Amino acid sequence: MGSSQTVTVKYVIRAKFEVEGVVEKPDVIGAVFGQTEGLFGSELDLRELQKSGRIGRIEIELQSKQDKTTGSIVVPTSLDRVSTAIIAASVESINRVGPCEAKVTLEKLEDIRDARRRVIIDRAKNILHEWNIISMPNTEEVFREVSETLRAPKVEKYGPDELPAGPAVENAKEIVIVEGRADVINLMRCGIENVVALEGAKVPETIIKLSKEKECTALLDGDRGGDLILKELLQVTDVKFIARAPPGKEVEELGSRDIFAALHNRVPIEEIRGRKPKERRKIIVPKQIVEARKELEGTLEAVLFNEKMEQLERLPVSQLAEKLQQIEGVDTIVFDGVITQRLVDLANDKNVKYLVAARVSDVVKQPLKVHLLTFADVEG
Repeated sequence: MGSSQTVTVKYVIRAKFEVEGVVEKPDVIGAVFGQTEGLFGSELDLRELQKSGRIGRIEIELQSKQDKTTGSIVVPTSLDRVSTAIIAASVESINRVGPCEAKVTLEKLEDIRDARRRVIIDRAKNILHEWNIISMPNTEEVFREVSETLRAPKVEKYGPDELPAGPAVENAKEIVIVEGRADVINLMRCGIENVVALEGAKVPETIIKLSKEKECTALLDGDRGGDLILKELLQVTDVKFIARAPPGKEVEELGSRDIFAALHNRVPIEEIRGRKPKERRKIIVPKQIVEARKELEGTLEAVLFNEKMEQLERLPVSQLAEKLQQIEGVDTIVFDGVITQRLVDLANDKNVKYLVAARVSDVVKQPLKVHLLTFADVEG
């Protein structure tokens, strides 16, 4: 499935698969889109990402032998690292292709920019070597001086988790927490050496301990990955301030002016905690919906009911869209996932009355016949 927009590829997800049976490329493509749909909302939905140009054409290579099919899946993406990792894990969760059992294994996440940088660096070395040969004798001294200026700051390892950090973290009273090693390097280039990186979506114990001992400001990317890390920091650390890169930007790509502006505009953590969510409406629904909502939360599963509120089937959310196209007589669907536009369209075609999920995607258009409810709407 292609996109009309040009994708500026940053990362490539490479996975291999094994299927217990003979299948074709359309079967694999259908499984990739169908079994990942609705897991994390439109922000990480493959169809929506292709429409917006954040995911490129998904390439499938396969071969069948002795009633088994093996092959590879390649997904190019311009997303940030956190979102790319979530997409990779979603693809790896696929367990069926068509009617056959399947196993998908992630081989590697390839950073295209790293490969380009290596090519550029190798070429730059050749250019400088040739230039040095034909230049005047005193060019060597100029070269040495410029090389020192361009050399990346030396990143140290801090704490038991050996986190990437600047040399001033140990003795500084105030520190800046960033997401990754590239962010540390960028801040050190701006003269900020009291900086340390989380190096992952899960907050390490070293950061939790530091936040209790020092005044910490978290400088996060201005994307969904930054949002997810912010939620984690709020839960497990004593960070005092939050600063963000401009929307859609990553800290590693900011100039010094943007970095200092973000730190200057940091927000006290109390202000962020004090933002109360809007009060949700409570809807009176059949008790079977309330019971299913309580039972399904955290399972990534779905339950289908008929008009008499009798359970028809229980299945993984990843198989919901495919099943909904095949089954008849469904009146109510309750599932631990996100209501996407495609699920709404399918439910509307099947005359489903209630679609109840953990949350509704922001881009979904309210249908005429289907009632869209969240778990918060039907709390017992």
